[in-house]
Amino acid sequence: MARQRVTRQELNRRKSARGFVGRTEKLTMFRDNLGRNPQDEDFQYLFHVHGNAGVGKTSLVRQWENAAQAREAQTVYLDDDVHGPLEAMEAIGVQMERQGLPLRAFQDLLATYRLRRHEAETAPQALGAADPSVPGQASVTGTVVAQAGVLGLSMLPVPGAGALAGVLDPQQVAQSLDHSADRLRAMVASRLRSHDDVQLVISPLRVLTPVFLQDLGKAAERRPWVVFFFDVFERTGPLLNEWLSDVLVGEEYGTLPLNVIAVLSGQGRLDARHWADHQRLIWDVPLEVFTHAEARELLAAHGIVDEQVVEVIVRLTGRLPVLVDLLAQTRPQDPTDVEDPADTAVDRFLKWITDPARRDAALACALPLHLDEDVYRAAVPEAAAEQYTWLRGLPFVTGREGRARYHDVVRTPMLRLQRGRSAARWQQQHLRLADAYRRWREEREPGDDPEGQEHRLSEAYHRLCANPATGWPAALPHLVAACDQGIPVLRRWAQILTQAGHDSPSAALTSWGNRLQVAAGDEANGTVTALTHLLAAPELTPAARALAHTLRGRDHRMATRYDLALTDYAAALALAPDLPRAHYGRGETHRLAGQYDQALASLTRAVELEPDEAVNIACRGLTYCALERYDDALTDFTAAIQLHHISDWLVANRGEAHRLAGNYDDALTDFNRAIEIAPLYAWAIASRGQTHRALGRYEDALTDHDRAIQLDPASDWIVAARGETHRLAGNYDDALTDFNRAIQLNPASDWTIASRGQTYRALQRYDDALTDFNRAIELNPNAKWMIGSRGETHRLAGNYDDALTDFDRAIQLNPASDWNIASRGRTCRAVGRYEEAFAELSRAIELDAGDAAYHADMALILHLLGRPEEPDHWRTARELLAAEASAGDSPGGRVRAQLMAVHCALGEWNEAAAELDRFLACGPRVWHIRDALDDLAELDTVLALDPAALGPLRQKLHDAQAALSCQP
Repeated sequence: MARQRVTRQELNRRKSARGFVGRTEKLTMFRDNLGRNPQDEDFQYLFHVHGNAGVGKTSLVRQWENAAQAREAQTVYLDDDVHGPLEAMEAIGVQMERQGLPLRAFQDLLATYRLRRHEAETAPQALGAADPSVPGQASVTGTVVAQAGVLGLSMLPVPGAGALAGVLDPQQVAQSLDHSADRLRAMVASRLRSHDDVQLVISPLRVLTPVFLQDLGKAAERRPWVVFFFDVFERTGPLLNEWLSDVLVGEEYGTLPLNVIAVLSGQGRLDARHWADHQRLIWDVPLEVFTHAEARELLAAHGIVDEQVVEVIVRLTGRLPVLVDLLAQTRPQDPTDVEDPADTAVDRFLKWITDPARRDAALACALPLHLDEDVYRAAVPEAAAEQYTWLRGLPFVTGREGRARYHDVVRTPMLRLQRGRSAARWQQQHLRLADAYRRWREEREPGDDPEGQEHRLSEAYHRLCANPATGWPAALPHLVAACDQGIPVLRRWAQILTQAGHDSPSAALTSWGNRLQVAAGDEANGTVTALTHLLAAPELTPAARALAHTLRGRDHRMATRYDLALTDYAAALALAPDLPRAHYGRGETHRLAGQYDQALASLTRAVELEPDEAVNIACRGLTYCALERYDDALTDFTAAIQLHHISDWLVANRGEAHRLAGNYDDALTDFNRAIEIAPLYAWAIASRGQTHRALGRYEDALTDHDRAIQLDPASDWIVAARGETHRLAGNYDDALTDFNRAIQLNPASDWTIASRGQTYRALQRYDDALTDFNRAIELNPNAKWMIGSRGETHRLAGNYDDALTDFDRAIQLNPASDWNIASRGRTCRAVGRYEEAFAELSRAIELDAGDAAYHADMALILHLLGRPEEPDHWRTARELLAAEASAGDSPGGRVRAQLMAVHCALGEWNEAAAELDRFLACGPRVWHIRDALDDLAELDTVLALDPAALGPLRQKLHDAQAALSCQP
C-alpha cells in the first residue's frame, strides 16, 4: 500500500505540537470542538482567551491554529497590525486568497470604495445638486456637508499653520460639532455617480460587510472549517469590538456561516458594552500562570530536572510561562546559575549567551517595535549581522510572514535595562534605527504607500525615544499631517506617541498620546478635536500651525460650520499669506455659503499661486456660474479639463455651465461625453434631462430622469427635477407625485416645496399653493422667484393687496425681473389702477420685448385706457405666438390656445376656429382647456367680444372638457 504523502507544513505542525507543554486541557477542548457538528447545541464557535501578559495566550492560539489546520481548516491570524474593520476584512481577504479562497466580490467592491472615495475627496461639489435653472433658487453649490470621519473624507491635501492657537474657543468648537448627516449625503451625492456609490463612501462598513460575509459564506462551503484568530485583542478590540460583535452575533450585516469559528485573544475582559448581552455564546478561556506541574513539565522538556534548580526557576519566574520558557532555554544545571536576586530575569537569561555579539544583538533588537531581517541588520553590531535566524528562534520572539516582535514581558525589562546602563548608547541606537527608517522611506518616495507610512511612523518612534525633548517638536508636523489623512492614520500616530512615551519613558508623550487616541476614537469629529489639541502646543511651528488651521477649517467647512471655517482660514493666512490651500479653502467656504464675490477673490488668488491645480480652477468655475458669468465659467472648466485630462465630473460641470448659459447643444455634447465616460453618473444623466426639458423635449427629459432615479432613488433633487419636467409638460398629477416623494426625502428643500406650490396653483388649488409658498419662503426668505410666485397665486385667488405686497418685495430683491413687474401690472389692472399697470407693462416689455403675454396684457390695458396703440400689441403678440407654435408643439397645445385667444381679440374668427382645432389636436388635458376658457372669459370681460362668434368656440371647448372629465 502506497504511503500517504505528508507536507512539510504538516510535519512542522506535528513537531510544534509535540513540543507544546501545558494547557493540555484547553488544547484538547478545542480539538474536541472541531469534531462536533456545528449544528449541535454543545458546539462552540466563539472563544475568548484572556490573561495577563506572558501567560502564553499567543502560544495557545498558535496550537489551536495548528489543530485547526490539521483538520483542513482555512485559518486566518490577525494581530495589532490591523487598525480597523476595513483593514481587518482586507487582511482576511489577502490571507484567504493566499490559501486559494479569494473573496472576489468583496475585493472588487473594496477597490471601488477606494476609487469612489478618492473621487469624492478631490471633486468640488457639482453645480446641479438641485435645479439652478429655476430663477431665484438657492444655489446647488450652497448645499454641502459634514466630514465623513469614518471615511476621512477631505477636499484636498495641503501644507502650512501659525501662532493663533487660541483663536477658537474650545467650548464653541465643541458646541458646533453636531452636524447633519443629510448634508453629508447631499455633498457626496453631488460628487458621485449613483446612489450605491454614495452609500459606499458614506457608510463603507454597511456596504462592504454584507458582501464580505456573502463571499465568506461561499468560501466556507469549500472547507470543513474557517477559523479566525484575533490576537493581541487588548489593542485591536477598541477598534473592532462593535463591528466584530455585529458580525459574529448580530444580524445587521447578514448571516455567519455555521462552520466559522472566531477566537479572540487578549489581556483583559471583553468590553461589556458590546459583548455583555452575548456572554452565553462565548466560551471563556481564562489563562493563569503555569501550575507547578506544567512548569516542571516544561523544564523537564529542556532537560532541567534538578529539584533545586527547578524550585529557583519556579520562584524567580512566578510560573509565568514566557519567563519559565526563557530561563529554561539557558539550561542551568546548578541553583547558583540562576539564583542572583540582584539581576533581572532578562539579564540572567542574557548572561547565558556566551557570544558577546549575540548578546548585544538580543538587547539591540528589543528597541524596534517590529523586526524583519533588514531591521535586524540595522539594529545589531556587524559581528552579529548573520544571526537573524538564531534570534528568530528565541522563545520570546514571535511573528509570522517575515515580521517578528519581542514579547512585551521580555521587551519592557530589556528596554529598562538598556536605558539604565547608558543613556548615550540608548540615544545612539535609537537614532541609528531612525536614520535607517528614514533612508528606507526616502528610497520608496515618491508615493505614500502603507509600507512608506510604517517607515515614517517607526522613524518618529525612534526619534521620540532617543530624545523626547527634541523628538516631540519634530513629530508635531507629522501629527498635523496625520489629521489630513484621516482618522485611521491619526490613530496610528497617537498609538506611536503613547508607545514612545511608555518606552522612553516620558509622561508628557504618554499624555499627548492618550489625548490624541481619545480624539481618534470619535470617527465623526476626531480630527477637529485633535487639531484643536495640537494648536495648543507651543512648540508647533508657524508652517505646521497654518496647516493645522487650514485642516480644521476644511473640517468645519465640510460640516457646514462656515463661520468657524472662515475663522480658521483667516488664522492660517495670517501665518502663511501665500498658502494656496488656505486661499482655496476660504474661497470654497465662501462659495458654499453663497458669498460669491468673496469666493471669487480667494479662489482667484489660489489659482494665481497654483495655476496648474485643476480643482482650484474648477471651483472658481463653479463660482462664476453662481454669479451667472457663464463665459468665464466655461473658460475655467475648459482649462481644468485640459489640466486634468478627461474627467467625467469636470466635463459634466462644463455641460451644466453651457446649460445655464442657454448653449443647449454644447451642453448635450458635454453631458453625453461625461455619461460615455461614466455610464452610471446619475447627476450627469439628470442634468442632460434638464437640458432636454429646456429644449422642450419632455419625453427625452423624462427618459433621462427615470434612468437617473433608477441609479439614485434617494436623490431628492433628481426626483424633483422629474417633477418639474412633468409640471412644465402639464402632467400635474405626475408632478405632484414626484414633488411629494422629493419632499419626503428632503423636507427642507424650499425649491421643491415651492415647485409643488406652482403645481397646486396650476390646478387652481390656491390654498394648498399658498401653504407651500409660505413654507418655502420661511425656509428661504429672500428667494425672489418664490415671493413672486406667491404673489401670482394671491392675484389669481383675488387677494390683490397681498399680491401687490409680494410683487413689491420681489421687485425690490430683483429690480430687473420682467415677470414680477408684468405680474404687478396685471394686478394693478385688476384693481383699476390702469396708468400704473401701463407703466409696469411698459417696463416689462422694455426688459423682454419677445414675450407675447406682455404684449397681450399691454393691449388690454391700452383698450381700457382708450389708446390707439392697442392693435399694434395684439399683432405683435400674434406674430410671436405664431412663430413659437411653428417651432413645435407646446405641452397640451398651450401656445395654440393662446394664439386662438389673440385671434379672437383681433376679430379673426376663422383663424381662431382653425387654431382651436389645432389646439384640440394636441391632446390637451382638462386643465389646459380650463385655462383656454379662462383666457377667453378674461378677453370677453374687457373687450366685450361678439357673442355669436365666441359662443361656438366656447361650446367646443366645454364639450372637449366634458369628454375628458368622463374618462377614467
